[in-house]
Amino acid sequence: MRGREEAGRRRPAAQALASAAALAAVLILAASLLTACGAGGSQAAAGTDGAEAGRTESGGEPLTVRIGYQKYGTLNILKADGQLNRKLEEQGIRVEWTEFPGGPQLLEALNVGSIDIGHTGEAPPIFAQAAGAPLVYLAHEPPSPRSEALLVPKDSDIQTVADLKGKKVALNKGSNVHYLLVKLLEQAGLAYDDIETVYLPPADGRAAFESGKVDAWVIWDPFFAAAETATEARILADGTDLVQNHEFILGERSFVERHPDVIEIILAEADRIDGWAKDHPKEVAELLSPQLGIDVPSLELAAKRRQYGVQRVGAEVLEAQQRIADTFRQLGLIPVDIRVEEAAVSPEAGK
Repeated sequence: MRGREEAGRRRPAAQALASAAALAAVLILAASLLTACGAGGSQAAAGTDGAEAGRTESGGEPLTVRIGYQKYGTLNILKADGQLNRKLEEQGIRVEWTEFPGGPQLLEALNVGSIDIGHTGEAPPIFAQAAGAPLVYLAHEPPSPRSEALLVPKDSDIQTVADLKGKKVALNKGSNVHYLLVKLLEQAGLAYDDIETVYLPPADGRAAFESGKVDAWVIWDPFFAAAETATEARILADGTDLVQNHEFILGERSFVERHPDVIEIILAEADRIDGWAKDHPKEVAELLSPQLGIDVPSLELAAKRRQYGVQRVGAEVLEAQQRIADTFRQLGLIPVDIRVEEAAVSPEAGK
């Protein structure tokens, strides 16, 4: 009887001890969670491991924006500026930059899923869309027809585009200058097959041009400006009154649809850097020269003849792109008919 009474007296005490132990465990767990949250917040604020505490893809991996760029253009200036990286990293979003020798190579990378965002001239998106690339037009720069040209050596006997009949002309296949060449030949009364096209990326094109292996070279800035200043190459014709030579910012469709807010940040930053670059051509040249390995005078020349200001893609620009696509199809340069408007971000983008 006494044992049962003592057990009865011990039971409330044991229950009290158990409750106290449970409360202590809860408090310790809560303290641990608060400490962990504080550490994660500090990392995100410091921009170190913020991606792990910030935006993630559906599989739980930290969100990474993979941006392709060329040696010259708005995205190239934006990379050198660094502000876009900082803005996205503040939200725990990583940024990876990859350089390409030209627009066709950049859009091939987009087609196979290696990059999410990039910039090119007018022709590369046409060839890429014809190849089934899941690209969308996001924005464009104002026309810059003087930023691409057909060059001949300074002592060449070629005086007009008509003189190119039977000659070798170097160009990067599928690049913006491809359309310029087509229009120049058309204006001069020459057929596309009246010349011999030699498809070379810019660096190889420059070497072939200087060594005399080709008779002419159709090229864009800053390679155009560098050739002018270094070789005194003569401009046979530029794009004035023939082509618009827009620079486009393009995206991979699924990425654009999943992350519209990230796209808005990129476009806003691109427009910001354009506003600065427009009024600071020498500073742009000085900023890019170490990165590109091109002298400041050449880059300043290129900066002064391009136009600035990121604009949304509307019906007029899409119609101009359609004309390029139709021309390339007629010449057999692309294998299928395409509708450029299908590469708009949304139906509203074409209105």
